[in-house]
Amino acid sequence: MSESNISVFIVDDDEFVRALLEELLKSVGLKAKSFSSAQVFLETFKQPDNSCCLVSDIRMPSLSGLDLQDELIKRGFSIPIIFVTGHATVPMSVRAMKSGAVDFIQKPFENQELLDTIHHAIDKNRKVKLELEEIGEIEQGLKSLTKREHEVLEFIVNGTLNKVIADCLNMSESTVKTYRRRIMQKMEVGSLAELVRIIEKFRRQSN
Repeated sequence: MSESNISVFIVDDDEFVRALLEELLKSVGLKAKSFSSAQVFLETFKQPDNSCCLVSDIRMPSLSGLDLQDELIKRGFSIPIIFVTGHATVPMSVRAMKSGAVDFIQKPFENQELLDTIHHAIDKNRKVKLELEEIGEIEQGLKSLTKREHEVLEFIVNGTLNKVIADCLNMSESTVKTYRRRIMQKMEVGSLAELVRIIEKFRRQSN
């Protein structure tokens, strides 16, 4: 992935830290945008189409980094967060990681450590985006199926033989095969094994 397609957001009330991080990120070709508070970030943030991550301090006036994390989750934003702080406690770390933070880095930090963590976060974000895109495509395919095709699909996913499906739905085996072909075309899969795999994946993600 091109570094120019990566966005890193920085939230820290310390102007010096913001400038330091921006300079570090831009030196390796990463897009960086900083914010002086969690409130300012929330007022302007829009989920970008490209991969991204957030580097945030923990202790800030009004909304803390943990409060920011909670608010992003509440608003349905999907962005990996790296917390950088000089005043961490074990409960803070546990809460942050349980809520999905990628890492918790203590100040002062090694530049390479932070850059490695950012690239890990970006890779994680990229994978999440790809997963969401695939799930969306599966959902669209399912919406295109007729009621009868959904019934046939349910039997297929359960491993039911064509003859049994035909008997249960009062149709011929050739008709079952026709439905099966239509379903595979609409779901854009090349085999029954692939059809079963994506349906099972969709159901896991939906639960």
